[in-house]
Amino acid sequence: MTDRSDGRLHSEACARNRDPIGDALALILPPSGTVLEIGAGTGQHAVFFSRRFPALSWQPLDRPEWLGSITAWRDAEGPPNLHAPVRFDLYDPELPDAVMAKAPFAALVSINVLHIAPAAATAHLFRHALAVLPPEAPVFVYGPFIDPTRPLEPSNAAFDAFLRRRDPESGLRSVTDVDATARSFGYRLEADQPMPANNRARWWRRTPSS
Repeated sequence: MTDRSDGRLHSEACARNRDPIGDALALILPPSGTVLEIGAGTGQHAVFFSRRFPALSWQPLDRPEWLGSITAWRDAEGPPNLHAPVRFDLYDPELPDAVMAKAPFAALVSINVLHIAPAAATAHLFRHALAVLPPEAPVFVYGPFIDPTRPLEPSNAAFDAFLRRRDPESGLRSVTDVDATARSFGYRLEADQPMPANNRARWWRRTPSS
C-alpha cells in the first residue's frame, strides 16, 4: 500500500485484480441501477468499476479511515456515476439514511472484506443486503476462502495464519459457514468462480418467496 501526495492510497492488489473481478461482475450486474459497494477500501475499485459500467451508478461505503482515499480517487478520476463515499461499518445496526434513500440497489458488492472482518461480519453483510436488495439482486463477494472439499493452497494457508496472528477475529472463512449464513437470510449460492491468486468470486441471490 502506498500513499500518494493527494491522499489517494494505492494497492497493487487492486490494480491486479480489477479486470478479472470486472469480468465476473459483467456476468451478473443488471443494465441499470445503483450498485452498493461495502468495504470500498482505497477507492480504486469504485473508480474502475464505475467507469467500466457507465450505465450503473456506484455507491461506495467504508469505515472513516478509508473515506479520504476514496474521496481523493473520486475527485481525481471518478466519473459522474460514482457517488461520494459514505461512512459505514458492517456492525452498524442500520445503513445510513443517505444510502437507504437510494434503495433498492441493483447489487451489493464486497471485495476482500470477509476475511479481514470478524466472522460475525458475514451475517451483518447478508442482513444489510436483505434490507436494501430486491429478490433478484445479487450479493457478490470476492476474496480467499477455505473449502473443506479441497486442500487449502499454501499461499492462502500462510495468509490465513498471518491474519490470525495479527487479529484472532480475522482469517479466511469456510465456504460452508458462509453459505449457511447466507441461507439463513434466504440467499442461495448461484456461482463459485475461481479467480487469479487463489481467490474466488462467489455470488448469491434470494428467491421472491424468501
